[in-house]
Amino acid sequence: MIDRLAIFGATGDLSARYLLPGLTALWTAGHLGEGFQLACADRSDWDTERFRSWATAQLERHGGDYPADARKAIVASARFHRADVTDPAGVAAVIAGDRPIAVYLALPPALFSRSVSTLHRAGLPAGSRIVLEKPFGEDLDSAVELNRVLAELVPEDAVFRVDHFLAMTTVENVLGSRLANRVLEPLWNSAHIAEVEIVWDERLTLEGRAGYYDHAGALKDMVQNHLLQLLCLVAMEPPISLGERDLRNRKVDVLRSVRPLTGEDVLRRTRRGRYLAGRIDGHEVPAYTDEDGVDPSRDTETFAEVVLELDSWRWSGTKFRLRSGKALRRDRMEVAVHFRPVPHLPFGHSGDVLPNVLRFGLDPEGLTLDLTGTGSRARTFAPLRLTAQMPQSELPPYGRLLLDVLTGNPALSIRGDEAEEAWRVLAPVLSAWSENLVPLEGYPAGSDGPAPR
Repeated sequence: MIDRLAIFGATGDLSARYLLPGLTALWTAGHLGEGFQLACADRSDWDTERFRSWATAQLERHGGDYPADARKAIVASARFHRADVTDPAGVAAVIAGDRPIAVYLALPPALFSRSVSTLHRAGLPAGSRIVLEKPFGEDLDSAVELNRVLAELVPEDAVFRVDHFLAMTTVENVLGSRLANRVLEPLWNSAHIAEVEIVWDERLTLEGRAGYYDHAGALKDMVQNHLLQLLCLVAMEPPISLGERDLRNRKVDVLRSVRPLTGEDVLRRTRRGRYLAGRIDGHEVPAYTDEDGVDPSRDTETFAEVVLELDSWRWSGTKFRLRSGKALRRDRMEVAVHFRPVPHLPFGHSGDVLPNVLRFGLDPEGLTLDLTGTGSRARTFAPLRLTAQMPQSELPPYGRLLLDVLTGNPALSIRGDEAEEAWRVLAPVLSAWSENLVPLEGYPAGSDGPAPR
């Protein structure tokens, strides 16, 4: 297990909200020892004392549920370095030492290739690992180039392209529910499933993330990585094992089976929108273009929807709807599996018989099955809902990802060819949207998004 971690971009939102609390969770669970070292670096004109004061405040805010001694231990393990990720001398000071180190690039994707090249010139110790936060590149070409640069520095199993969605309890439960229950797997195909919705709708607006979000948008921020990962877990063939090779091979198979979108498909099967001024939970919300840090000329979308089909024996005829939006009326984060209606009702009951829906709640985490049962009056139908809550995970998603990095378990990280295939799936959409071939629809904040077509 590696006992040294370096974070570049250490004073950013990712470090404050997720990485420092994730490390604190690992300490609380006994996964980190007294010898753990945390090297924190960015261009801020800070010293170690100021960083520790900032980290203490962030952990009180975002990790206050963890014991005080665990928070203090993580803060005490930190040393701050003022360094530019494009300066080999500065980077060398951060990673100095003979022992392997895990390097977490909590940086914008545009800096990944240059940062990796700088690590190479700075002399990354043998056996070290590199962690990249999604998205992996900015398009297909940049993803291919990033993989080339990484391959020159470290072996593929030392590269961790992380997506915290894959460490969420319910996301893993998608596989567990399918593969550990005979009642589901025989029905897990297009003969029985009409559509799968993979949705991340939220009431939240930018929350201070304009610097990143205005360059990414909903398609790159959510659909291209998070939601495509969920598509892979829902649609993959049962792997021989959940080891890194078997699991990741099956995920790549799904991406390769996605039917390429033609120009006409993009017009018919994709939507994009941007929120206007409105009200959410009784509060006035400004239009996206009036948010601090937003450049209206970018035409950045805050709502994205893509409908895909898979050319495979199992899934021919099933639609996969991937959707994410900000500033919407309600939070809805789930994978909803819509089964086809029964072909015939042989009795004279009245009332609607709705198709069965199996819902994997992502936030909050839970499992729901919608069925149809007998109503309170004779010869009537009524909806019947079965629900279950997921057991509390020992570690938060980022704690799980950091543990995998430090112990060298890449099963839940994204392999290089998988990252490229994900960009290849959405390349036609990115191209058409950049040329404004699909209208950017306005929707009021607090609504359900763009009006259905």
